[in-house]
Amino acid sequence: MNSGWLIWLILLGLVALIWGSRHLAVSRGRRTAVRLSSTSASDWPADLPRITVLVAAKDEEANIGRCVRSLIAQDYPALQIIAINDRSSDRTAEIIDDLARRHPERFRALHVTQLREGWFGKNNAMRVGVEQADGEWFCFTDADCHFLSPRTLTTAVHYALQERVDFLCILPVLETGTFWERLLQPVCAAIMVMWFRPEKVNDPRSKAAYANGAFMLMKRELYESLGGHEAVRTELNEDMHLARLTKEAGRRLRVVENEDLYQTRMYTDFRSTWRGWSRIFLGCFGSLRRLLISTAVLSLASIFPYVSLLIGVLGWLMSGGTPWMWLTLTAAGTVAIQLSLLFRFYRLARCDVRYLPGYFLGAVVALTMLVNAMLKLNGRARTVWRGTAYRGHQLDSAPKTPISTGEIHARPER
Repeated sequence: MNSGWLIWLILLGLVALIWGSRHLAVSRGRRTAVRLSSTSASDWPADLPRITVLVAAKDEEANIGRCVRSLIAQDYPALQIIAINDRSSDRTAEIIDDLARRHPERFRALHVTQLREGWFGKNNAMRVGVEQADGEWFCFTDADCHFLSPRTLTTAVHYALQERVDFLCILPVLETGTFWERLLQPVCAAIMVMWFRPEKVNDPRSKAAYANGAFMLMKRELYESLGGHEAVRTELNEDMHLARLTKEAGRRLRVVENEDLYQTRMYTDFRSTWRGWSRIFLGCFGSLRRLLISTAVLSLASIFPYVSLLIGVLGWLMSGGTPWMWLTLTAAGTVAIQLSLLFRFYRLARCDVRYLPGYFLGAVVALTMLVNAMLKLNGRARTVWRGTAYRGHQLDSAPKTPISTGEIHARPER
């Protein structure tokens, strides 16, 4: 067996060791992980602080009604809910206006008609909402979130107060309805976990920072001290950057899982999934170095063993020989170790394990997302999200004039 074969086998062995070592990391993470549920506590404090929940919505007629109704149904006593219609061209404005008329004591609808110069869409909408907020704490959420329990906010605030957390992120339970969602979501989530391990994020001694914009609960005082959305006005992933600023300020960030508090369906088809995760990778990694490392790791750890197994089987069948046999057996063992770890990951992430055999295909598609993110990094390609085009960290076509007045309005009664 020549040196080329030996190097090939050694690389496969190293990949097998990497996947095997992740079993220990998963076990260690399970011991420290926190998963909140609506039954997490029963002794609620009597003097819960006032909360403002803010949800930005652009062309969300399919989701915004369900989201807001589930918020209105919360049992939290001191609650203000603000939905900001961000230049929608569908029925989003009509839906939230109707809900505001039905529930004026808890819910307010705002409307942004133009994008403020120098701001990205969602960040601008949240800025508009914060200007009308009166809560001591802010909870930022997304229009595609559905709050499953009326005790979701009470549970979250109780935990934050009990643990003295300044910024609490509760990870969503993901809804998936199509083949591509079920195939791609676990692969993309695994890439994120590689960089943002929960035990590191929750360690105040670590610089690792992560947050998911589906549910971010933070003190108003912290938000203002960080500079609010002004500090992240040109970031596609403002959640990640607010988390980073929180860690840099020495404040307490905590990321936890949820059992039955809320769920979200991020995307509904292949196109939106591919574009959405390309945007997430671009915003979260934000540098060519991290994108290149992610691409290299994904190629070596996830794709290389399957390619080696295919080549080994074909070589063994066509020409035989000991080298082909060893390549086939080593690659098969590496794939088996990989799948055993992924089985645990799918179960913990509550992904459909029936799609585990398609992991290789998902990894190949995820690789194209990372390449797409690299193309967008320096403005070589545009990012179009919710009808607004971005190039790098700038709008592709910014408004000609800044918006100073008239960007917030309530629609007249009908």
